[in-house]
Amino acid sequence: MTNNNPQDSLQRFLFDDTDIRGEITTLSATYQDLLANQQYPPQVALLFGEFIAAVSLISTMLKDTGMITIQARGDGPVTTVMAECSQGNKLRGIVRGDFDNLGNISGLHELLGTATLAITIEPEGKERYQGVVALDGENLSQCLEYYFHQSEQLPTKIKLASNADSASGMLIQQLPSSIDAEKSADDWQTLSVLFETLSSVEQLELSHNDQLYRLFHEQQLRLFEPQPMAFSCSCSRQRTESALISIGRDEVVEMSVEQGLIMITCEFCSQQYRFTSRDISELFDPEQPPLH
Repeated sequence: MTNNNPQDSLQRFLFDDTDIRGEITTLSATYQDLLANQQYPPQVALLFGEFIAAVSLISTMLKDTGMITIQARGDGPVTTVMAECSQGNKLRGIVRGDFDNLGNISGLHELLGTATLAITIEPEGKERYQGVVALDGENLSQCLEYYFHQSEQLPTKIKLASNADSASGMLIQQLPSSIDAEKSADDWQTLSVLFETLSSVEQLELSHNDQLYRLFHEQQLRLFEPQPMAFSCSCSRQRTESALISIGRDEVVEMSVEQGLIMITCEFCSQQYRFTSRDISELFDPEQPPLH
């Protein structure tokens, strides 16, 4: 293993002579960038951190250009949590709900209530795929493990952690076996037991190298170079114009006449897009004179 202390990165690792792979991620500045545009209560921010770490870990499911999304919807004070990773390890996400009267409520089920978890893979130019499971596990890690068991049929272990400063995650996964089945089962059992000893404190305080050494120093493990992760929003003026067009000419023109200026703010990054009456006229009727 290499000596490094990567921040805001994802690293792959492999166990030699096994069919087991892994991912480990730490998000510090990226996590703070994501929170900077929002006003989440502390317990909501912690839940959001786990989702962001989770989508970072499973981003390798996206083999081509496109994006992968983890989204939970529930009937609790938090109605939606969404975390998205697009090609190039670009992260964004958002939480929606009624945060005014949370009090001491915290934790996955207390915040989301009865909920479902959806993982959506959207390869560019290819068919979209979505898997949905009930959010029945004790925590997000268990729910994701169940998803992989049900949808991908791959034994998977996941640990997620977050605090006010950073979010972290680790995953190990058994791939379809190409070796002796008995050895494969023994390897998975051994590594799973070791994996479960990792604490949240260790995840948030130790480097990737130190976490893996603490767990697996008796195994032959190859840790690959870190891939940088960063907050990046995919909003643009062109996409905002497309959204206005989808609303319909009559409604948008009426808004423009009444308000004189249409201001649209991206809920992910707070970027503002201004549309004057002239902009709206040119958007729907490029050849016509501006509205008055």
